[in-house]
Amino acid sequence: MKLKYSDRAVKDLKSFPPPDRVLIAKKLEYLCENFELLKDSKKVTRLKGTQYDNQYRFVIAKKIRALFRIIDDEIVLLVLRIGQRKSIYEDKQ
Repeated sequence: MKLKYSDRAVKDLKSFPPPDRVLIAKKLEYLCENFELLKDSKKVTRLKGTQYDNQYRFVIAKKIRALFRIIDDEIVLLVLRIGQRKSIYEDKQ
């Protein structure tokens, strides 16, 4: 599985301090390598009410979330957003 970041996710990632960026990058790599194991855990949840199929939330830390989508034809984990729990779901575009 390949890991790709949307432009918005890159911008979100740059808003975090360097130690948090390293943590987030490591956790996303781990997710990419172990998605089949994690998709049945509480760390990964399929989102309901979105316009796309295969859209999920990944709990990176207590207050940090990543929204991502699985694109089947390429088996790509596309990170859509990275942010604080309180604001991650606002303006998903």
